[in-house]
Amino acid sequence: MTRERLMELLERFSGLRIVVAGDLFLDRYWVIDPRLDEPSLETGLAARQVTGTRLSAGAAGTVLNNLSAMGIGTLGCVSLLGEDGEAEDLRTLLTRRRVDMSRTCTSTLIATPFYTKPMFLIADGSYREGSRIDRKNRCVMPEELEEKMVSHTRDAAKEADAVIFLDQLTDENTGVVTSRMRLEAARLAEENPGLVLFADSRSFIDRFKGISIKCNFPEAAAITGEPLDKGFRKEAAFRSLGLLQKKTPRPVFVTCQEHGIAVIKDGQPVLAPAARQEGPIDVVGAGDACTAGIVSALCAGADPLEAAQMGNLCAGVTVRKLGTTGTANREEILNLYDEQFSQAR
Repeated sequence: MTRERLMELLERFSGLRIVVAGDLFLDRYWVIDPRLDEPSLETGLAARQVTGTRLSAGAAGTVLNNLSAMGIGTLGCVSLLGEDGEAEDLRTLLTRRRVDMSRTCTSTLIATPFYTKPMFLIADGSYREGSRIDRKNRCVMPEELEEKMVSHTRDAAKEADAVIFLDQLTDENTGVVTSRMRLEAARLAEENPGLVLFADSRSFIDRFKGISIKCNFPEAAAITGEPLDKGFRKEAAFRSLGLLQKKTPRPVFVTCQEHGIAVIKDGQPVLAPAARQEGPIDVVGAGDACTAGIVSALCAGADPLEAAQMGNLCAGVTVRKLGTTGTANREEILNLYDEQFSQAR
């Protein structure tokens, strides 16, 4: 992809309308200074002292953060939150990112999911992450709430260039993207051939029908029966890609970490190279940045290989941002392209 083509795609982003339907998590970081520990009079255990708190929207929120940073013109979210403080925090964070939250519902039947990450200050000024504290909904999604999510997704799709289905949970039918939502995604694909429909799921990616999917190589290998005992092999990734591509008329993307993204271009499998990384990296959120880049590029008229290249650039920017769930803006994307790819095209 030439720099001119990259700029052409990026310049179209401001006119795009993208909806994310999926699970919102509140990512909460607690900064703890062990030097300030106080003994608890009741238990004798150390009472940890929180000296700072950082909040961000996670899961589907991370995709929305990236879409916003890239300058997508109109953003919407279809999700479900509890009636609690974490829900208010998420609404505030995403509204600041220009996300339309009118199709995100609240209910007393569920609790807003969160990841709380204790970060312990150590002597050299860096931090050690402690055991994470999570809250997830583990009961099956109530039917009336599920129907609301389906209805809101259907309505949002009428006003969108793309709908991203982001499935964060590993227990089926406990989050926003239930089996009923997957059926709705397939229906939308049949009725709207020009609408970009894209899914990313931790555990159920093979259950989406008729839409674009993204999964990593181990996930693809597990679905297609490709052995993993020899690690990454391009030929194995291509075989898995080919089998997955036969199940949908829309592009499939198999991410292969530092090797890049495998995709079909003109009927042949190709590997879009990832950006080289020489220093320390932080991969938290890289997959969501990649999703944002791929979908935005597809909406802007990119072919699957160009979309994969955009996804690699977005992920390549974010992994350099240590200790945070980073995002990639247009300037950073162009700078990374100039650093590594301008002479190769």
